[in-house]
Amino acid sequence: MARGGKRYRKMIDQIEAKKVFGLSAAISFLKENSFCKFDETVEVAINLNADPRTADQNIRGMVPMPSGTGKVVRVAVFARGSAADDALAAGADFVGAEDLADKIAAGDLAFDVCIASPDMMGVVGRLGKILGPKGLMPNPKLGTVTPNVAAAVKNSKAGQVEYRLDKSGIVHAGLCKLSFAKDKIEANIKAFVGAVVKAKPASVKGSYLQSVTVSSTMGIGLRLDTAEVFSF
Repeated sequence: MARGGKRYRKMIDQIEAKKVFGLSAAISFLKENSFCKFDETVEVAINLNADPRTADQNIRGMVPMPSGTGKVVRVAVFARGSAADDALAAGADFVGAEDLADKIAAGDLAFDVCIASPDMMGVVGRLGKILGPKGLMPNPKLGTVTPNVAAAVKNSKAGQVEYRLDKSGIVHAGLCKLSFAKDKIEANIKAFVGAVVKAKPASVKGSYLQSVTVSSTMGIGLRLDTAEVFSF
């Protein structure tokens, strides 16, 4: 996208004229003003009145996307016996125990999500320095440490997005592809924002949700109408 060109200037003028957008109008704007040669990702940034340094305000969780994410998700599962069989039947790409741990320790990280049954955390724990920095460490809060590994695999394959408050008090995530139908993008955004709003810690005082901005990978951020956002 040519910065400073007529097309870019026209977009800026439209944004400045509106200031805030309804969700439907924002999605239409992103679609109409995408000129990339690749399928951009629809991204959402939520500015919250929360402090990640406070234990009970370290907001984090997973949200199933009703329309999927448009990404192929590769899943690795630490499990034994019938749980391992269930994970394979559910579509897991890699299933194992010590053998899977050895592959990961050797640098084989060809997966996007890592799930473990609770009895396997002794094995998985030794991989913390490898999985942790890449955001792949199984975590009960994210539903990736669970006795029902089959359900976790199915949820991951269907399309889930993690939300997590960063150091600046913002939750940011890519939700789906811009090529999705408008109603499908809208459904994903509503699901994501709604989940973050419901995760409001009891200790937060005052206005929790400060602002919500939607954008595409190479597009400009559009601020959503807060009144509409609260209805999600």
